Amino acid sequence: MAPRINKSDVEWRESLTREQYEVLRKNGTERPFTGALNANKDAGIYRCAGCGAELFRSDAKFDSGTGWPSFYEPADGAAVRTEDDRAFFIHRTEVLCASCEGHLGHVFEDGPQPTGLRYCINSAALEFKAE
Repeated sequence: MAPRINKSDVEWRESLTREQYEVLRKNGTERPFTGALNANKDAGIYRCAGCGAELFRSDAKFDSGTGWPSFYEPADGAAVRTEDDRAFFIHRTEVLCASCEGHLGHVFEDGPQPTGLRYCINSAALEFKAE
């Protein structure tokens, strides 16, 4: 796991694009099918756009048809953490970068095997590094 990243709100605003800031620091969600990485099929590593931590690998990515990049498992179990999200009067499980606490998206129990999970992640929260 990467070291913990602690920045002030001003530092986050200066280091991220407006969209990245809205998603990662303000729990925003990009509109479905608009993210640059949704249709990406290249082999490589998906890293946190906020801190560069390795989060997901392309071999765990699948087309969920939801409009957001979806993965059935993180690159490492310690790369992400989850917490209850009860916003908007519904219960979901939020996915956060374990290193910088950036909001990535949500995880659902309707994914493919071998995990049965669907990590539904905002493209704006990710940077892709091709292998």
